[in-house]
Amino acid sequence: MPASSTPDFPRARLSTSLFFFSVFYGGMVCVAGVLGNKQVSLGPLSAIGPLLGVGTLAVEAGIFAFLLLVVVSSAVAEVHGRALANRLVVYGFVPLLTSMALSWLVHWLPASQEMQPANREAIQLVLGATSRIWGAGIIAYGISQTLNVTLFAWLKGREGSRLLWLRAAIASILSQIVDTLLFVSIAFYGVFPIGDLLIGQMLAKVVLSALMVPPLIYVFVALARRLDAH
Repeated sequence: MPASSTPDFPRARLSTSLFFFSVFYGGMVCVAGVLGNKQVSLGPLSAIGPLLGVGTLAVEAGIFAFLLLVVVSSAVAEVHGRALANRLVVYGFVPLLTSMALSWLVHWLPASQEMQPANREAIQLVLGATSRIWGAGIIAYGISQTLNVTLFAWLKGREGSRLLWLRAAIASILSQIVDTLLFVSIAFYGVFPIGDLLIGQMLAKVVLSALMVPPLIYVFVALARRLDAH
């Protein structure tokens, strides 16, 4: 068939914002597990914990990357629709599972004798999470992120394009509560009493969701529209 007679098939166009958010989302999925090895204090907010009898409020640092995942998926749902946001969450399993597999591989491979002993022990500790903890992370990620998109889209259906900050905050807070329940229960139930840990983590994540998500959702939605305008 002559080249001139070859039919022209329409090609799907990936928007600039969706491409950018996909790359950013994959990076945050990978780094969240690394950051989660450190517990951080919430400064003045830490005083809330003792008042409620759960000790000083602290949270694993991976929450900062995880809240960015929440913001990105919500921004995609706002600009591109729920279906694409859910697809982004599903595709997030690819970098998540790949990073886990590489962590296991590097943990299993023998370390060079030229490494400083302190560095060698530290990296082995970071990479040596149990399969139960990895499994808890996978389940909590999939369910909580899907719940966030579902709640955000449902609220948008009821409120239209109004109250973006409130829709994002509600979806984030509720999904983070579910994330904490799933992760802590699956990872640590039967290992030690988890009641105080559950309450403390929930409080910390609710506070961070309320503080971080409302302003960030406006930034990411505005960025998406600006990227797609060019």
